[in-house]
Amino acid sequence: MNTRLGSPDERASPPAAAAGLPPPAERGATVIPDRVVARIAARAARTAQSRRAALPSDRGGPTAPHASAAVRTGSVRLHLTMDLPYPSDIPRVCERIQRDVAERVAQLTGLRVGEVTLTVRRLVTAAGANRGRVR
Repeated sequence: MNTRLGSPDERASPPAAAAGLPPPAERGATVIPDRVVARIAARAARTAQSRRAALPSDRGGPTAPHASAAVRTGSVRLHLTMDLPYPSDIPRVCERIQRDVAERVAQLTGLRVGEVTLTVRRLVTAAGANRGRVR
């Protein structure tokens, strides 16, 4: 099969110009609802929690991270609630999770992440999760 590229002038023009569409800046805006950004943030938090805090991701369970988002004019404020392991360096783990979530949300949505607030719901011991009550 032979394919032939067009002339250099044809290759340089974007397909939108050939279709008669206005430039991208004049076409409108993509609006991402708060709940969609929150779901993206919750997924990113699950990934960061398992990577940074060494807690297995509990998809949809009672210990799964929860996220809420407030999108305003191209930026977003996130609030995360999650469990963390005990013992651990909690301030350092929280900072890394916040950074990971902010980067991932910005990458996937194109929004500027202005703030990520993280609330630690509870501290979980690895041994305590597998054992019953100690007598």
